[in-house]
Amino acid sequence: MGKILIIADLQDKCSATPRGLELAHRLGHFAEVVAFTYAPLKRLKVTNTEQSEIKQQLLAERERTIRARIDKYAKPGQKVSLKVVWQKDIHPWIIKRAAAGYFAVVKTAHDTGTLTYTSTDWHLLRECATPVMLVAEKKWSRTKPVLVALDLSTRIKAKQRLNHALIAVGKRLAEALSAELKIISAIEVPTLLSDLDLVDPLAYVKEQKKAMRPHLLDLAEAHELPEKAFRFKRGPVEKVITSDAAKLRAQMVVLGTIGRRGVRARLIGNTAEGVLRHLKTDVLAVKP
Repeated sequence: MGKILIIADLQDKCSATPRGLELAHRLGHFAEVVAFTYAPLKRLKVTNTEQSEIKQQLLAERERTIRARIDKYAKPGQKVSLKVVWQKDIHPWIIKRAAAGYFAVVKTAHDTGTLTYTSTDWHLLRECATPVMLVAEKKWSRTKPVLVALDLSTRIKAKQRLNHALIAVGKRLAEALSAELKIISAIEVPTLLSDLDLVDPLAYVKEQKKAMRPHLLDLAEAHELPEKAFRFKRGPVEKVITSDAAKLRAQMVVLGTIGRRGVRARLIGNTAEGVLRHLKTDVLAVKP
């Protein structure tokens, strides 16, 4: 039995807990819910004993709140554990915990990153080796398929292996959620070359499809999918994924993400981060 690590929301209005519990139930995984709480108690003019008592009181209150939430959303007989952690910066704890082996980390999406502050979501997308599912708070109504986004143009072996992993995860989720599986790959025509008439867009797309076909056939055979299951759209990767997800009203988008660090990471968001800003659906980001 696998495991799913669910990060409980701070506020009563929650998305990650019900979605994570639903996925764990449908996949037959054990659900581990972790809730964080913290207060700068050392600023209070109280004794160490009183600080300890206040801390225990806050931990107990947080546990009661999340336990009630679990009882509300868990399926009858579902195996769920709860851990409450006293922690201010939560992403290092999550990353370390996830390294123990989980199917995914499930957390409500919060786009709060800036040039001077890297949000928990961004840290997890870049640094967590375990797949990270960011659950949308506001979703499209009547959502339908699971959409898998692939990079069929890549010649990098690691990214080609990632495509296999994305399809495998997407198929598993689609089956568990009784949803249709859709696969999309973007063909991005170099804008500068096209504007200067140095490349014919139609011819370029045709050539790219031909170059991608060997990898496509390898994926189709390995995962027992028909060739027609793979669709191509011309345009920038982020635009293709977001527009296709919106058109299909996808309930989840599965995509690969390459983590970046330092200044470059703050100035140039990766594809997953760009897509998240525009989607009204859940996103599962998987690393190579």
